[in-house]
Amino acid sequence: MKRQFSLAHLTVLGCPPPEMTYIAAMTGYDYVSIRPIYMGLPGEPNYDLAANKEMLKQTKRALADTGVKLHDIELARIYEGVDPKRYLPAMEIAAQLGGKAVLSSIWTPDRDFYIEKFAELCDLAKQFGLTVDLEYVPIASVNTLAGAVDVLHAVNRENAGLMIDTHHFHRAGDCVTQLQSLPREWFHFAHICDAPGEIPTEKDEMTRILREARSYVGEGGIDVASIINNMPEMVYSIELPNIENAKTFGYAEHARRCIESAKNYLDAHPRG
Repeated sequence: MKRQFSLAHLTVLGCPPPEMTYIAAMTGYDYVSIRPIYMGLPGEPNYDLAANKEMLKQTKRALADTGVKLHDIELARIYEGVDPKRYLPAMEIAAQLGGKAVLSSIWTPDRDFYIEKFAELCDLAKQFGLTVDLEYVPIASVNTLAGAVDVLHAVNRENAGLMIDTHHFHRAGDCVTQLQSLPREWFHFAHICDAPGEIPTEKDEMTRILREARSYVGEGGIDVASIINNMPEMVYSIELPNIENAKTFGYAEHARRCIESAKNYLDAHPRG
């Protein structure tokens, strides 16, 4: 079975979804993973397709022109006071464009609240045929595999999934043997990238690498193969923000290097 890859939003942060789709097609990706949920972060472009009808039209055209498909949308964060219904317009767009999944993460320490709201998010997504895949992030409230597993067991929703990012898995100090015991149906896609092997002790440095200085697969210190090979085969979404490389090579060449390095690495580290 041919491996399938998606080009993730952060890898080509400055590209709106139509341009991103053409870059994905040009460089050999099967899917795109876009961010139509505007988060309001400093310097973040607004790709809210529900509010920008012209950009939505151009995105539909790009998908039709290229044959690239939409895989997932991000980022349906659970944070203090959030109403998951605010994500409905983006989920409607995802379904309209043929998407499969909604990426989520949790940014409040209030367990009762985030369990309730994550379950609600899953229920809202179900009507669109979408999974909701929980990503644990080192700088978020749910920041370990154990924490994410706790959420999935608690909500007990058929369309809830676990999204492993190789960077975050390494930074959390998680063990690959833990992956083997988890339900296979939880795994829908993974984020792959590399990064320096030394885990930063300062949050600012952790955040800097996470958001703008990840490495091509095989060029860092993460044992990516062990993580990937202890999960089922699935779509690999390459989330590899690297501001310096994007400026040096341009977004298209950066995206090409991302997928080429990932393919070469995975070919060299086959499943046992």
